[in-house]
Amino acid sequence: MNRATAELDELGIEYEVRRHGRVGSLVEAAAARGVEASHLVKTMVVRVAEGNYRLVMVPGDSVISWPKLRELLGVSRMTMAGADEAREVTGYERGTITPFGAPKALEVIVDERVVGETISVGGGEHGMGITISADDLIKAKSATVAAVTEPAY
Repeated sequence: MNRATAELDELGIEYEVRRHGRVGSLVEAAAARGVEASHLVKTMVVRVAEGNYRLVMVPGDSVISWPKLRELLGVSRMTMAGADEAREVTGYERGTITPFGAPKALEVIVDERVVGETISVGGGEHGMGITISADDLIKAKSATVAAVTEPAY
């Protein structure tokens, strides 16, 4: 059990852990977890201002639409947190970030495309995914649901 699964257990949320070897891409991770890329949801750390961060969760076949996200948050500028900064804020390395088990609660924004779906999110460790109902995640994290993506290709 790690911090992410410990929080899920504490919250009483149903989930399934999928373990696999290290992967080199999102497509490889989706295949290893037995899900479509659109159901592997990336959790990214966005810096809105100094010391002000959000977790933005987007389907694997999408990227953040910066104009949509700026409009949602009412800001004119924001940036993706660097790898060290993301680890400091979440306690997790890039590629393993999950909204569960972080040392400090962060506001979570979830792209509307995953509502009602079963998704796979980072598990806090390399080679580990957590399969969960997106609706359970949204409820547990009081996440904001909005259209914040555009197609990756």
